[in-house]
Amino acid sequence: MIKYIDWLLVKGYFKAYVVCLVSLLSLYVVIDMFMNLDEFTAHHHGLTAVAEHIGSFYGYRMPKFFDQLCEPIVLLSAMFTVALMQRSNELLPLLSAGVSTRRVVLPVLVSAWIMLSLAVANGELLIPHIAAKLSLERDDPDGGKEVAVHGAHEPNRILISGERGQRKGMIVRSFWCTIPGNVAGHLLEISAAEARYVPKQPDKPLSGGWLLTEATPPTLDGWERKDVLEPLPDPGKYFLHTQEVDFDAVTRQAKWFQLASTTRLYEELQRPDMVRVPEVAVLFHMRLTRPILGMILVFMGLSMILTDQNRSVFISAGLCLVLCALFFAAIFAAKQLGDKDILSPALAAWLPVLIFGPLAFVMFDAVHT
Repeated sequence: MIKYIDWLLVKGYFKAYVVCLVSLLSLYVVIDMFMNLDEFTAHHHGLTAVAEHIGSFYGYRMPKFFDQLCEPIVLLSAMFTVALMQRSNELLPLLSAGVSTRRVVLPVLVSAWIMLSLAVANGELLIPHIAAKLSLERDDPDGGKEVAVHGAHEPNRILISGERGQRKGMIVRSFWCTIPGNVAGHLLEISAAEARYVPKQPDKPLSGGWLLTEATPPTLDGWERKDVLEPLPDPGKYFLHTQEVDFDAVTRQAKWFQLASTTRLYEELQRPDMVRVPEVAVLFHMRLTRPILGMILVFMGLSMILTDQNRSVFISAGLCLVLCALFFAAIFAAKQLGDKDILSPALAAWLPVLIFGPLAFVMFDAVHT
């Protein structure tokens, strides 16, 4: 009997999850699309082309939207599942049969943990893979719009920069690089009218670097470091071999790390030449605490509903929403203190766990069994 109830709770949880997710996604797409319809139609002629652009734009943003709303949807799904069970008077017979309340809601907790784990996989695997698509604007579906370029250093201290770039073709115009004396024997500056980044390919020698055209100086007499800068037969053409500085490194936005994986954040924090950025360190620690905070939120929400089983379902739902608002407000406040270097990154990320963790334990322990 209890296994059948478990199956019904799991089924009810995922049904509520799908309803909440689809409802919020549909609301987001409809509102955002009609507010920015002019940007979608600016570079297209015909309904088919516009529809393809809209489908592609929001299709790539669904994983990001799912990532942003995972915890609230997990809480809402758990809340609706248990509240509907109470409203149908299905909980009282189980309690009368000697089944504890905590055992009854165990399938809901397991289902919530599964969805939180799926959100972690989404943020670590899928979102970093489509980060380039997420950086495209509504009026720039093909990446032809020019973007700002900033400087970036290679591990050997070569500085690479430019004036403007174009994502389509990974091209940087007014490109220049500075090769320090420990690499070139003397300070060497190379400028080029255009440079195109060529991704690394095992079977292609001129890959994993920048192809410079119309470069100055056009030739380098006695140059021996072809592993760094390789002169090509045509004057004014070079191939600059790089290890880390690709097109994304010189054109990424200020908040690029929000779309990066936790492993990438750790690698960036370990680089000796990286300027200390508190936001990156705070985000790294928050990635570690996110599943814990998600489960803490679920425990507090369920405790709010189960503590007083005679309370109206609507009142319980309202209290859960208030709790959710306070919970995320505290997380946001701690993050801001960490970003401004008032709190250490680790403390800013773990402070909500230290505050709400014991509270969730006390609230869940108070549930009548």
